[in-house]
Amino acid sequence: RVELKSIHQGDEKEALGLVQWLTPVIPALWKAKAGGSPELAESDFASTFRLLTVFAYGTYADYLAEARNLPPLTEAQKNKLRHLSVVTLAAKVKCIPYAVLLESLALRNVRQLEDLVIEAVYADVLRGSLDQRNQRLEVDYSIGRDIQRQDLNAIARTLQEWCVGCEVVLSGIEEQVSRANQHKEQQLGLKQQIESEVANLKKTIKVTTAAAAAATSQDPEQHLTELREPAPGTNQRQPSKKASKGKGLRGSAKIWSKSN
Repeated sequence: RVELKSIHQGDEKEALGLVQWLTPVIPALWKAKAGGSPELAESDFASTFRLLTVFAYGTYADYLAEARNLPPLTEAQKNKLRHLSVVTLAAKVKCIPYAVLLESLALRNVRQLEDLVIEAVYADVLRGSLDQRNQRLEVDYSIGRDIQRQDLNAIARTLQEWCVGCEVVLSGIEEQVSRANQHKEQQLGLKQQIESEVANLKKTIKVTTAAAAAATSQDPEQHLTELREPAPGTNQRQPSKKASKGKGLRGSAKIWSKSN
């Protein structure tokens, strides 16, 4: 389970000692969760049961508030509970100011706080970065914790809000798809209209050409060729006088070279 996995991370000796310490109460705890032993909280293991509940759901501040009625913790166990407390804070806000952490974890200075956070990162309890300039912890990921029954309504409400948000986004996407399809249909209709007009113009030109050719008793294709080509005698290039002069000069040069 999440709380036991979180408690056991770190020093193996401390974790083993904690397991041995909690072993007598674990069977009773399972029985209590099954509904067969509601008097566990009032038994000889009441303080141990309450401490396990703090590790499962609570924070280091909760432990300090009931420290007189709970078994003492070693320094390693305190740090584990502090790690879980950071996880609880990270579930509410991803950028946690140093001031909030120092107060919640009962630490004396920033150096202790940063060492604790680095230890939690190496233990894979959370992932993030320390923003020393702005004095805050930026959390990218953190492990989950057990859920209490009184939290189920809030979780269901959050999931319902998420579902409503998804429906709104889906509706917006469908509306955009519909507009895109309408625009596509309009463009296709315009393309077909232009192609139809071009085809009609080609037919009109052919009919007009055929009628003109019939009036002159000519083949339509020949008539089109005549329309494209210029009339005889127009735009004909005249021989260049400069070219003839050039030829005359070259000829005289040859005669002169022979005479020499």
